[in-house]
Amino acid sequence: MAEKKSPASGWPIVQGDFHTGDPQSCVAVVTMGSHLDEQGICDAGAAIAGSCKTENLGLEKIIANIISNPNIRFVLNCGTEVKGHLSGQSFIALHAGGVSGGKIVGAQGAIPFIENLDDAAIGRFQEQVEMVDIMESEDMGAISAKIKELTAKDPGAFGAEPMVIEVKEAGAGEEEVGGEVRPLSGELALIHARMKIIEQMVTDIGYRDRFAAGVYAGKIEGLMIGLIVSFAILGFILLG
Repeated sequence: MAEKKSPASGWPIVQGDFHTGDPQSCVAVVTMGSHLDEQGICDAGAAIAGSCKTENLGLEKIIANIISNPNIRFVLNCGTEVKGHLSGQSFIALHAGGVSGGKIVGAQGAIPFIENLDDAAIGRFQEQVEMVDIMESEDMGAISAKIKELTAKDPGAFGAEPMVIEVKEAGAGEEEVGGEVRPLSGELALIHARMKIIEQMVTDIGYRDRFAAGVYAGKIEGLMIGLIVSFAILGFILLG
């Protein structure tokens, strides 16, 4: 029998739109933009099952719950993709390429910026689980069969203890309406993404301007020093 570990106290540590099953199961199921029978998916053998509609905070919540339970070794991605956010593609890209400069490498979603996960948490996620992709499938029979296939290959708990991280409930790509956090529409998400890109471009321009100013100041300083030295040498020659 595969070796198991106790997940973090109070697991799942981050609340969200999901159902939980056996915390010793090796499979987590993400239904992306689809609302399927998550309890039925858990009854089929998953540790946790739920949707993910944003490519930033939504992914962070999922990862926080995965790395705080070492028993989870597979993430089964299914359901339909989310327009604009492309949370499924972004999730797979995060596992494959990680994050650079706060942005998921290779993600095509509108705002694939990660704020709550450091390199250690992302590295742990990449090491702990294998991603299994049957995206666009909403067939409960196919999902249940894949869960059974994966549980039969259970390698046992990950070698490290549960990793607990804090995930702030508000982030890019989310809005609060009547006390409930909801994903932004695809169109609004694109506007936010473009604003963030413009902000980064302005910051980069500022850095380049400062660099150019420093180079220019260095040239002037060097020219002045050269002139002073030249005049000093010329003075010595004339006085000599």
